[in-house]
Amino acid sequence: MSMRIPKNFAVAIAAGLAATTITVFTQAGADQNSDTPAAVSQADAVFAGGCFWCTEADFDKVDGVLETISGYTGGSVANPSYEQVTRGNTGHFEAVRVIYDPSVVTFDELVDYYWRTIDPTNPNGQFCDTGPSYRTAIFVETPQERETAEASLAELVEGDTLPAPIVTEIIDQETFWPAEDYHQNYYIENRQRYEFYRARCGRDQRIDQVWANTPPLDHAEH
Repeated sequence: MSMRIPKNFAVAIAAGLAATTITVFTQAGADQNSDTPAAVSQADAVFAGGCFWCTEADFDKVDGVLETISGYTGGSVANPSYEQVTRGNTGHFEAVRVIYDPSVVTFDELVDYYWRTIDPTNPNGQFCDTGPSYRTAIFVETPQERETAEASLAELVEGDTLPAPIVTEIIDQETFWPAEDYHQNYYIENRQRYEFYRARCGRDQRIDQVWANTPPLDHAEH
């Protein structure tokens, strides 16, 4: 904060000194506060939505999401590699761990948003990616999260607006293994390749088709 020069240079010296003293103490307080920023509350959720590059890119758009991490979960092999997972014999899903501020966005809002980023009617993968590692799932950590996810699923089923039955699973969280470094923030670090892949895969076009008859989300936009 910079000190403003008074426009009226006829101000009494004493008043000027008093104002300067107040400004100095105010500045000192501001500097002290800047060294100790307010803590941000954090929670995490794990979603499998097909290609984790795309899932990461989608969730990074949400207000209140602090970080996204691509990885693998739900399988039987410890610390699997991308090659192992995509071969389909480890049981893992490509998934994304979403770290968020629950004072800004809630778990139920993330679940609602998640549905609109996938084709939940595809049992064989997502869009151009087929195989067990590209299946969709919501991974829940607490009974409350399971209740929220199941209620959201039930609401979609009751709405009966999707072109086929929903096959997305709701699964208890297991160990989440971060993917290799070159997968993290792929859509940022390799933007042209990512955009080409996403367009060729037909992800956005299919999402528009699947959700065409479903009312828009009624909570705050993200």
